[in-house]
Amino acid sequence: MAHSAKSADRRHWPVRRFTLATQPPEDLSGETTAEERLEMMWPLALDAWTLAGLPVPDYPRGAAPVRLVAAAAVPRVAEP
Repeated sequence: MAHSAKSADRRHWPVRRFTLATQPPEDLSGETTAEERLEMMWPLALDAWTLAGLPVPDYPRGAAPVRLVAAAAVPRVAEP
């Protein structure tokens, strides 16, 4: 995408300005849908793979590497 096309796309990005004292909370779940949060995550994931110098994995979901951790092995965090 050309530089001017990227600039034109950014003109339509929603931007909100806050003072430090009135910043919204870090948890966006009350302000955004799960779909919106996934849309926010994808460009970050692509950037992370690029910065790591690795290709984006391309395998079926069922073949995704996972690690099972027993619940007893995870220390519980006391709620305030």
